[in-house]
Amino acid sequence: MSEPLDSREPPSWVTRAEWGMWQAFVNGSEYDLRSGEPELDDPDGDHVWGPERTIRARLIALLLLHGPPPLLGRVASLHLSGARITGVLDLSGGVIEPYFELRQCRFEEEVRMAEARIHTARLADCRIPRLEAARLTTDGDLHLPRCVIPEGIKLTDASIGTDLMLNEATVGSGRRIRAVAADGISVSQELQASLLVTDGEVSLRGATIGSSLHMFGATLRNTNGRHALYAPQMTVEHVASFADANRSDRFRAPQIQGATPPAGTRVSFTPDSGSRWRTRHFECTGGMVLDDGRFGSSLVIENARFELQRDQELSLRRIQTPELNFTPRAPERGLVVLSGASVEKLLDRVGSWPRDQRLWMAGFTYQQAIPKEGHFNVRERLQWLAAATPEYSPLPYEQLALMYRNSGEDTNARAVLLAKQRRRRETLPLVGKVWGFLQDWTVAYGYRPSQAALWMLLLWAASTLLFSARRPDPLKGGEAPHWNAALYALDLLLPVITFGQDGAWDPGGVYQWVAAVMVLLGWVLATTVATGATRLLRRQ
Repeated sequence: MSEPLDSREPPSWVTRAEWGMWQAFVNGSEYDLRSGEPELDDPDGDHVWGPERTIRARLIALLLLHGPPPLLGRVASLHLSGARITGVLDLSGGVIEPYFELRQCRFEEEVRMAEARIHTARLADCRIPRLEAARLTTDGDLHLPRCVIPEGIKLTDASIGTDLMLNEATVGSGRRIRAVAADGISVSQELQASLLVTDGEVSLRGATIGSSLHMFGATLRNTNGRHALYAPQMTVEHVASFADANRSDRFRAPQIQGATPPAGTRVSFTPDSGSRWRTRHFECTGGMVLDDGRFGSSLVIENARFELQRDQELSLRRIQTPELNFTPRAPERGLVVLSGASVEKLLDRVGSWPRDQRLWMAGFTYQQAIPKEGHFNVRERLQWLAAATPEYSPLPYEQLALMYRNSGEDTNARAVLLAKQRRRRETLPLVGKVWGFLQDWTVAYGYRPSQAALWMLLLWAASTLLFSARRPDPLKGGEAPHWNAALYALDLLLPVITFGQDGAWDPGGVYQWVAAVMVLLGWVLATTVATGATRLLRRQ
């Protein structure tokens, strides 16, 4: 542990501005160097901050690592606002006991906190060239709201005791690939990154979040790489949200600290790069990978905007979650992949899915599929499956049919299984296709019993007319029942049941062949009708 200084007096080499900060530290009070004019106090602005607002980083490190004891009845802490901080603030490997909060400060060089141990650190509205904090450990929060960090953040394998806050921050990647490198990070409670703007890859591979992940209204861009968000094997104990910033007041309260104009907040990566307004939608320019993720309550991708290249993906391979709320705007290019994903409830809408074979979901299982907006009928569900299976696969059809059957929608389940047979027919040789067309045309593969019943009625009517024109000879003269062409035709069509006509008459020639064909068709059609009636009675 770092040993504190014995004396409360500052070193002889401190400047007047630094002397004031030293006294505020031992008193536990705020030291504010701001002018009071927003334009002059903007850390990312063009105005020069003179020596009256300049603090050396090595003095801040001295206070935090070896600070003097506080005045009696006070708690030593650093509350610094509106300062220009020169030199590298290097706290790497240190144990930092005092609480520190820096607001609207302009760091001239990077901040290093690799392998440091701190209680709580808050840097709000600051400009920091780069933050190096790999394997950082905090007992409390790490807050970086509204900070501009053009060279990126490194939080690899960091351990955050409560919350990590990146709300409204603007993070670039500089000459690197990643804007936020946080592989293996552990956050005990929430990771809040609402209205975050990044230029470069955000990497959260293997991250563990003890409560929720919020990226309401975030804008993630990576035009020079494959992924804008790369977070495979991430575990979120409750909800992971990629949705609108103002989705509801319930979500808006915890996600943003401080007032935000309704139109958004103007940000830029460099002072001369111009300005732009943040939008309220979650936007992702580049691939988004959440493969093998575990989400304890739900994964929400709602009303999001994705701009993908042809070789990029919105990938949810093998995720597991009780609820997947998937209602983004369908990307114009790239793939949407749910292969091997397992969810209990799928909430979606028609316009969220690609329709041109850019949807992959082999092995995707779900128990319920509920349209979030509008109506998602069985015909549109079948189009959804067709887009997801450019090559025939029975499992997606069986999964959808099982979902309908479990919901008591047996008619829709049969429609899905019929579509499955028709897709399967496309893969068969010519003979199989002909036989499939015959089954489809006659009895719809057994999934439309009403169609089979209609064919039975037509056959009955046609055979009644045929046998009315020519009565067969009786088998035994004088013992034949009264001739009835309708009952004779019905006897031929209905298996098992008999009206005493078919065994008393002896059709000959062509009529004998007609009778045989009617017996065969009767077995097929009657079995189909009986199966459908059994399903209906079982459902009731």
